[in-house]
Amino acid sequence: MRDPYSVLGVKRNAGTEEIKAAWRSLAKAVHPDQNHDDPLATVRFTEAGRAYDLLRDPERRSRYDRTQREAEMRRMDQMRRQHAERKSRTESPRMPAEAAEDMIARIFGVDARAQQEDAKPQAAAPQARPQPASAEAPRPVEDEAGDTPAPPARPAAPAAALISAIIRRVRGARIRAEKAPDLVCETIVTVEDILKKARVSVEAPDGQTLRVPLGCGSTEGTVVRLREQGHRVENLKRGDALITLRLAPGRFRADGFDLRVDLPVTIENAVLGWETTIEGPLGPLAVSVPPWSGSDQVIRIAGEGLAGDDGVRGDLLLEVRLLLWERPDDKMIDLMRSMREGLYL
Repeated sequence: MRDPYSVLGVKRNAGTEEIKAAWRSLAKAVHPDQNHDDPLATVRFTEAGRAYDLLRDPERRSRYDRTQREAEMRRMDQMRRQHAERKSRTESPRMPAEAAEDMIARIFGVDARAQQEDAKPQAAAPQARPQPASAEAPRPVEDEAGDTPAPPARPAAPAAALISAIIRRVRGARIRAEKAPDLVCETIVTVEDILKKARVSVEAPDGQTLRVPLGCGSTEGTVVRLREQGHRVENLKRGDALITLRLAPGRFRADGFDLRVDLPVTIENAVLGWETTIEGPLGPLAVSVPPWSGSDQVIRIAGEGLAGDDGVRGDLLLEVRLLLWERPDDKMIDLMRSMREGLYL
């Protein structure tokens, strides 16, 4: 079962009368007898009844609130433990001073320590006198076999010192701060709230109140992300809040970014056609009902729906519903009887 407070659209500190009024309004809007074309009407009506049954009983409501708080505390403790375990696994142990040199030797094939030791006696050796410019350059001495001896070893590459500096820099680098889990919840809004681009208040499960903006792209099932307004965990970057929008049943029904609404039409207007004016989502609209329009007829008015992410609005879909007069009409009864039984008066 979903959170009963979210189902009824009330705050967690709502009083008994407020909860009762919210249930009556919701039950009336989602009653199956008023929503024949909605296959989920029965589910929503049942869900609303269960939510009201739970919240109207002080004992059951108190037990539910206590259970939710305890579950939230357990979840936060679990997140802290998981963070501590991840931190202990990701923290690299400090390498000994020799490890950096061994790494350089493996990469470049150069034993930096041996080169440093070899360089010490060379530095202590007396420096040879420079030869005169006119002196002939000495030729390499051949050994008894006639082979030329190998040239002296090249000095150590400066890359070893560079890599050592890089490794020392990496050792001292700080680990990037991890992010706490996101807070996920739902809220019930109306089509009118979206059309007015209102900012609705949502009470999160942890007790904080969030302000959710309803801009372009808002419709049934839209997830609004509020940066760094989620769970707080010590030594972690604060998570985000993810709020899923649920549209409250009302006169207009959302179908993506299109809006659907019933258009009651009397029999004579359905047969002969009708020009009328209705109150649309954005204001009065002139509507033309074509002659011989049945209950399966849909009249589409472009650009009168909800605004998408790109700012382009969906359409308004008027679903024709045949409507009888409030009182029986004798002429209409006789006409229908003659048409059904084949009698002509």
